[in-house]
Amino acid sequence: MSPISDAGLERLRRAADAPDFSGTRYELLEPLGRGGMGAVYLARDRELGRELALKVLGDPDPAPAAVDRLLAEARIIARLEHPGIVPVHDAGRLPDGRVYYAMKRVSGTRLDALVRQGPPLVERLRLFERVCETVAFAHASGVIHRDLKPENVMVGAFGEVLVMDWGLAKLQAEEVPAPLGGVPAGSTATQEGTVQGTPGYMSPEQARGEIGAIDARSDVFALGALLHFLLTGTPPASAPSGHGLAPTRPDPAVPAALAAACRHAMALDPAQRYASATEFGAEIQRYLSGAAVHAYRENALQRLARLGRRYRTPIALVGAYLLMRLLLVLFARR
Repeated sequence: MSPISDAGLERLRRAADAPDFSGTRYELLEPLGRGGMGAVYLARDRELGRELALKVLGDPDPAPAAVDRLLAEARIIARLEHPGIVPVHDAGRLPDGRVYYAMKRVSGTRLDALVRQGPPLVERLRLFERVCETVAFAHASGVIHRDLKPENVMVGAFGEVLVMDWGLAKLQAEEVPAPLGGVPAGSTATQEGTVQGTPGYMSPEQARGEIGAIDARSDVFALGALLHFLLTGTPPASAPSGHGLAPTRPDPAVPAALAAACRHAMALDPAQRYASATEFGAEIQRYLSGAAVHAYRENALQRLARLGRRYRTPIALVGAYLLMRLLLVLFARR
C-alpha cells in the first residue's frame, strides 16, 4: 500500500472539515475564508438558483456560547436593513449539527487593498462618507460595531461600500437570543474587563475592557483611526494600552483640516470626540464642499485660500469679465 501524499492528506482533511449540506436547499461550492469561529463557504441555493455565502461554525457539537455569538451576529445584521450592510437570508442547523447563517454573496476590493492602489484623496473621502453613513444607521438602530477597520470595509465594482464583519457588534440594550434547533441560548453580553477589537483602532475605553463605557463615540474613535489610514496609508501607532494614537505633528501630505478632524475623532476623552458618526461624516462633507471644518481654526490667509478654491469658477468668470471690459475701454480710447 503506497503512502498518501501531503496533497492527498490535505484533500482528505478538507473533505472531513467540510460541513454536511445534504438534505438542505444549499449545494456547497467552495470555501471562501476561515476565521476564529468557523468558515465561510460559497453555496448555491437550489430553490432560488442563486449563489450565497454561508457562515458555518467549525464544531459539529458547538458550545452554547459559540452558537449564541453566531446567532447574535446573524440577528444584528438581519435588523440592519441598509445598502451598506450585507443582508442575511436564513439561519439554521445542518444535518451534522453545525449552526450556520446564509447571507448575500459580495465581491469587491477590501478598503486596505484599494488604498494601496493610490486613489485620489477626494475618492477616499467619498468612500469614508459612505462608511460614516452606514455606521450612523447602525447606531440609530442601537448597534455598535466595535471592530471598524479597513479590512472590514468592502468596495464593490460599482462603487458600493459595505461595512462587514459584525461578529463583535454590541447591542446598546443586550438581548438574549431565542434557541435554535434545541440548542439552549445564553446571554451574548460581553463581560466587563474583556478586551475585544483590533489594536490601533480600538478606543481607549474599549482597550481597557470597559464594556459599559462603549457607545457610539467608541465607533467614532475607530472611524478616526480609519480616516488616519485613508490619509496616510498606515494605521495609527498603537499606544501601550492598545488604542490608536492620532497624528500630533503636521504631515505635509495631509491637509491640516483633515488631520485636525482625525485628531478630534480620536480624542482620548469620549466627550471631546464628535458626538456621532453623522456629525463626523458632515465634517468631511464640509471639507469636500470647501466649507470651514469645525475642528480646525484657520488663519486669515488659509481662509482666503480656501474661499478662493471654493469659488474659483465664479472668481474666474468675474475676472474674465473685468479683463474684457478693461480691454474694451483701452481699445475705445485709441
